[in-house]
Amino acid sequence: MRLLLLACLRAQTGNATTADRIQSHLHAAGHICVLKDVFRYESPTEIANLTSADKFDAALAIHLYKGGRLLQGSRIPFGIIFGGTDINEDIKCEEKRRIMGEVLREARFAVAFTMKMKELAAAEWPDTRKKIYVQTQGIKTTPSETFDWCRFLQNADIPTDRDNLHVFLLICGLRRVKDPLYLVDVFSDWHRKDPSVHLGIIGPAVDPLFTNEVKEKVKRAPGIHLLQEMPQDDLHAAMKRCFAVVNSSISEGMSAAILEAMDLDIPVLARNIPGNAAIIKHKDTGLLFSDPQSLMNLDCWICNCPDATTLEDLVAACLLLTLSLLCCPRV
Repeated sequence: MRLLLLACLRAQTGNATTADRIQSHLHAAGHICVLKDVFRYESPTEIANLTSADKFDAALAIHLYKGGRLLQGSRIPFGIIFGGTDINEDIKCEEKRRIMGEVLREARFAVAFTMKMKELAAAEWPDTRKKIYVQTQGIKTTPSETFDWCRFLQNADIPTDRDNLHVFLLICGLRRVKDPLYLVDVFSDWHRKDPSVHLGIIGPAVDPLFTNEVKEKVKRAPGIHLLQEMPQDDLHAAMKRCFAVVNSSISEGMSAAILEAMDLDIPVLARNIPGNAAIIKHKDTGLLFSDPQSLMNLDCWICNCPDATTLEDLVAACLLLTLSLLCCPRV
């Protein structure tokens, strides 16, 4: 079968990562899957011409609005994979909600990464419930064996002369829904108390105006470092060397960065939102926090765990951390 897969293909973003993995699986199953970036097309007519000229048998789209709207009136069968911001954010816009409802009714099926996402969509469009299936994401990490951690730290202006660095990584595209500034003040305060603590924000400049806002904020925040996006293999290697991976998103479908951190046995600290809560078992596979100030309790804990240096130590220490937070009053 020859399949068209529409997605946002900006490098190092969650949808692009998901699209690459779906393409690989379909190729392994003996199908032909062609990726196309939704931002290259403006109307369903363009996609209709493409599917006709290239003789596609069927189509898939990641994101009910961005990808799905291009398949309206399609002459070939298609399915939808919810992206996250479509169900969590775009649904709040009346015009987008109308279009997404029309697309979902036309689709042969839809895939949600979590039951919560399915329930949100089904509540909005009850007549489509039976065609929405829940399928969690599969991931594979490939950390580079030649990655230079010391050079990475130097490029980030993080001192390398300390024995016990605690580098946290927040991996996301720079756009408001990912809310990378949510924890900047609390981590910067933490760094002032304990200079071993650093927060690195890594990701592409998806929203140029917001990226400038992030840059200005980071300039005034000691201990916070804004890093350029990097190849996935190097990113996975950096994750393996960091103390923990942080997620501060306002909404998520299913965070690839969180799944990758788990696959690499790296502790995860994530904002308590439905998409994160669906994959993190609090006090077991990571820590869910409700507000930045709750993380201020970490400074006392981290000073008492100076020997957490191996991956196993870090995972065990993260679990101890969650228990200590439960016992500490909020600041």
